Amino acid sequence: MTRTALAFVLAVSTAFTGCDRTPREPAGTSMSASAAPVAPASSVARLSPKLALPAAARVVAIGDLHGDLGAARRVLRLAGAIDERDAWVGGALVVVQTGDEIDRADSDRAILDLFDRLAREAKGAGGAVVALDGNHELMNASLDFRYVTPGGFAAFADLAPRADGRFADLPGAERGRAAAFAPAGPYATDLATRPLFVEVGATVFVHGGILPKHVRYGLDRMNDEVDDWLRGKRPRPPAIVDAEDGPLWTRVYSTPNVQPDCGSLGRALAELGEKRMVVGHTVQPGGITPACGDRVWRIDTGMSRAFGGPIEALELEGDAATVLRERAK
Repeated sequence: MTRTALAFVLAVSTAFTGCDRTPREPAGTSMSASAAPVAPASSVARLSPKLALPAAARVVAIGDLHGDLGAARRVLRLAGAIDERDAWVGGALVVVQTGDEIDRADSDRAILDLFDRLAREAKGAGGAVVALDGNHELMNASLDFRYVTPGGFAAFADLAPRADGRFADLPGAERGRAAAFAPAGPYATDLATRPLFVEVGATVFVHGGILPKHVRYGLDRMNDEVDDWLRGKRPRPPAIVDAEDGPLWTRVYSTPNVQPDCGSLGRALAELGEKRMVVGHTVQPGGITPACGDRVWRIDTGMSRAFGGPIEALELEGDAATVLRERAK
């Protein structure tokens, strides 16, 4: 990228660093769920209706998809959400996808479009499909394309601007994707309709993880500020979101073979009035795993062909959590 192009990127947003960066924060000290402090009822940080859905009889959570449409279809069928024609058959089922639908493989535009269509179909059937924004969605809005494949660029070629000086210094193959994801672009505007967090019943879902300081800042406030940035109404996302320990970046609950920070988890859940948290972002070598007395579930299995992980999803029915696994063929 030329200096002129980089200057444009910095003008529209704060540049995101790579998704493989190591968090600066310490892993923390283990604390059992029972030892976590409980917030007084008056201090519980209630989420607005746009970030909260009522409890559902059945919820299925799906982790990172990273541009693999085949994996997306397979996990949605595993969940009982779609048929062989990719039509919604889930009825009142609620599906939450925890972000990072894009980058690393070629079919990310098709995945974004599929989840948008399924959200409309599910709503008409009494269910819901909620796709969250992950760090890769916001990286693309910052024109950080380091994980985009040639096919991922080609899929947006029809959106290449004919006369837009903002993208003149980008390679021609990148201009369509830049026009799509730059703030106020059509796909950035679509991402602005996707939340950073969602509560379903007593479970909160997020891409990386929610820390107590995120709750104090305000989840609705964070979400609104990111939406304004994606719609081109503010020059950059809030610093707390872009930080290495931001809710789309932190790995304090999910780093493999490292004790998660159950103390922070307990405080965040207590302040939100939630029973558990579901996170993606960090590939779990053994598939979906719980921690901290089952109060956090890590659901990124690396199912994209970019990683070659298993097709799995997390099914929640009341207090019961079950890992759904695709049967070997």
